[in-house]
Amino acid sequence: MKNEDKTVLGMFGRYLLLVAVAFPSLWIFYTIFTPLTVYPVYFLLNLFFDASLVSQTIVFVGQKISIELIEACIAGSAYYLLLILNLTTLGIKTKTRLYMILFSSLSFLIINILRIFLLSLLAISDSPLFKIAHVVFWYLLSTVFIVGIWFVQVKVFKIKNTPLYSDLKFLYKLTKTKRIKK
Repeated sequence: MKNEDKTVLGMFGRYLLLVAVAFPSLWIFYTIFTPLTVYPVYFLLNLFFDASLVSQTIVFVGQKISIELIEACIAGSAYYLLLILNLTTLGIKTKTRLYMILFSSLSFLIINILRIFLLSLLAISDSPLFKIAHVVFWYLLSTVFIVGIWFVQVKVFKIKNTPLYSDLKFLYKLTKTKRIKK
């Protein structure tokens, strides 16, 4: 099998995986990352307060407040975006790609746990800053975190290609070469 054919086959597999992971409703990300997010948040809150885990997603703190970690808090779509950036980039060896997926997921998981913990502290203290901080984290900083994680990966793993663009450029070059040969 020619190198070009292997590249096209690998590209097809990467995009097929992206589509498969997205159905139904990113459930795989929520299945994996809900407990990985909830338990550390509960542990951190329990270090400073009398916290109890009353369900798989609700932490009750003292007798004052309950914190429910809904799907938006878990941010499955952010993990999916990191996976999209990874799988739509041409020229990454499989082993490196796996390390990148683990690196980005773990990085975002740690950031997300700290984000939820800090917002929980604001909610517990009944701070007037809670609502504004929640909105700023949700609309602005979550995007900054994703872009930042991607740029760190590009530097650490020495990635030279651009997501999606490098694949399209390769396909265009391939079709152009085939037309010239005819």
